[in-house]
Amino acid sequence: MAAPLAASAHVHVEPGQADAGSYATLTFKVPNESATAGTVGVVVDLPTDTPFTSVSYQPTPGWTTEVTTSTLPEPVDLDGTTITEAPTQVTWTAEGDTQIAPGQFQQFVVSAGAVPDTGSIALPTHQRYSDGTVVDWADATPASGEEPEHPAPTLYVNDAPPTDEHAGHSSDDDATTAGVGTSDDSASGAGDGTVGPLSIGLGIGGLALGALALVVSVVALTRRPRATATGGTSRGGVDA
Repeated sequence: MAAPLAASAHVHVEPGQADAGSYATLTFKVPNESATAGTVGVVVDLPTDTPFTSVSYQPTPGWTTEVTTSTLPEPVDLDGTTITEAPTQVTWTAEGDTQIAPGQFQQFVVSAGAVPDTGSIALPTHQRYSDGTVVDWADATPASGEEPEHPAPTLYVNDAPPTDEHAGHSSDDDATTAGVGTSDDSASGAGDGTVGPLSIGLGIGGLALGALALVVSVVALTRRPRATATGGTSRGGVDA
């Protein structure tokens, strides 16, 4: 259970997959991992080599949002059109006393498109805390598939996500509902027509209890006093 719980504590993007050419609604789920400070700023870096041509945001109460458009390091050709500028960053800043407190999380939503025709898109995210600490969720996942300490949220397009991804963390609710009963089903054999060790163990236990109850019943019957012809009971002596 530790691996899924650890993954769910990271900053990630939902859904984790999108079709090339589509306009995707992306939700960045940002949990607070500090025990003493609140999250007061979130910055997402957008790709410059495979840029989105349009990015808009859904207002988040208590937060200001800014989409930064910059000149690209190199012009990019998209369907015969040369792109020299594109959205390169989205910044959320807490207003007043607003913050993501310890034990809480916040969701930040953008619409981005058109989704580039590429394998995957890393979206490095920088989380700023009220004590001045900044956590950079920017580590690339190595070829081995082992999750780094601070993985960058990643949108998979043509590439398949790693097997330990929830299809890009496709909601923790899915993990809760779809995962319930998984281990029990595998133990009992439910769902595949087979009888698992748990079912066999319960069956043997039931038979043993039934046999014990039968023995107790027989013993009780054999020790019960027998009635005499006069309605009394035989006590092994002579009636007066």
